[in-house]
Amino acid sequence: MVHYRKDWQERVRVYFDQPGRKHRRRDARVAKAAKVAPRPADKLRPVVHCPTVKYNRRVRAGRGFTTAELKEAGIPKKFAPTIGIAVDGRRTNYSKESLAANVARLKDYKARLILFPRKSGQHKKLDASPEEVKAAKAAFAAEGKTEGYSTNVGSTLPIKNLFPEEAVTEVKRDSMPKGEENAYRRLRLARSDARLQGVREKRAKAKAEEAAAAKK
Repeated sequence: MVHYRKDWQERVRVYFDQPGRKHRRRDARVAKAAKVAPRPADKLRPVVHCPTVKYNRRVRAGRGFTTAELKEAGIPKKFAPTIGIAVDGRRTNYSKESLAANVARLKDYKARLILFPRKSGQHKKLDASPEEVKAAKAAFAAEGKTEGYSTNVGSTLPIKNLFPEEAVTEVKRDSMPKGEENAYRRLRLARSDARLQGVREKRAKAKAEEAAAAKK
């Protein structure tokens, strides 16, 4: 048995550098934003549902977009990371709704995107036109932003959760079709029908065989 009464100071780890680390992390974020400006400091991420039944009504930012989502949006898989789109080859789409939502998110991002040429005066196929680049720089300067300023994709295209009152709709009992007022009874009947399906089929088959034998 090990007890920590003797020389406990050797077995305790302290973090007196937490305040300093906090400032270093912030300085690193500011330096990164200045380095990549005017590009966004973060990447565009998909809308995914949280795991488990308890939290799956909520949505959050995922690791990356699937190949199917990129294909529907018309963005090549290898080209996506170069324009600030996160890609996750392991994720799959299990519903058409999530696929459509993320494709719409990609298309919205694509419509807002302005690709500056890597070298001035050398415009490639997917680069923005000189007029668009000039207008973007003018708008950037008009807002009073410095060269080190960098935008955030998460604030430009936020992921919003529906509040419970918006996500759940109430239906009055009088407005329901006749015979469906009692949902509990309907569920009980559905369960019993599923449980007794085999027995009833067996009885019906035996009854049909007896009737056929009686005719002979």
